[in-house]
Amino acid sequence: MIAMARERRLAEIFVEVADSLVEDFDVIDLLHRLAARCVELLNVSAAGILLVDAHGELQIIAASDEHTRLLELFALQHDQGPCVECYRTGAARTNIDLTRAATTGAWPHFAEQARATGYMTTHAIPLRLRNRVVGALNLFQTTAHRLRDDDIALAQALADVATIAILQQRTLEQSHVENSQLENALTSRILIEQVKGFLAERWNTSVDEAFAAFRSYARARHLRLSDLAAQIVSGDFDTRAIPAPATAQPGAHGG
Repeated sequence: MIAMARERRLAEIFVEVADSLVEDFDVIDLLHRLAARCVELLNVSAAGILLVDAHGELQIIAASDEHTRLLELFALQHDQGPCVECYRTGAARTNIDLTRAATTGAWPHFAEQARATGYMTTHAIPLRLRNRVVGALNLFQTTAHRLRDDDIALAQALADVATIAILQQRTLEQSHVENSQLENALTSRILIEQVKGFLAERWNTSVDEAFAAFRSYARARHLRLSDLAAQIVSGDFDTRAIPAPATAQPGAHGG
């Protein structure tokens, strides 16, 4: 019964992704949804997605929560971790026990920070299309629970869907990947991070809750996250129009 429910939910998610693959779709929103769906389907605690920019440098583009985003940022700053290695080799690294020095010797700083965040196990899945790798999907667990082979296959399928979404149908048959979609996404991500912090401060709430309210407002009005973020940063949008999270502190306001 549980397996049938999972298969039905998986079918719904692939339809959701397919429906998103229209011209000029919101790639950042799609990847945030994909990170959340990984947590839902794979019974992991958190997920993060890294993409390579035009200069060959990895950048964090989406995460299921703020703690994971900061951990991924830490990994990039120290140029270490299974996700960085996964991107460079194009090979998945799964069921990594973060409590064992024997399995984390190559990235001691990352492992220490991950444990401090509360994670015990991690997995890294490449974002790839044929022989081209454009990033990696990182999964984290707060328990020692191992992913089974079918879970890993599902994670790779979701990563493959993300890759196709990023590259878009018009680039699939080209001999090289155009960088414009990646660059636009990475530039937009910076604006969105600014808005997340701005709204969290205004509402005196967590960054995750502020982002959820921001996304909910944008999606309800069919606005691209990057477009709404740009308006807010430029001062052309009154944030009082966005309903504050229920956790907002008394006296918190938009503007």
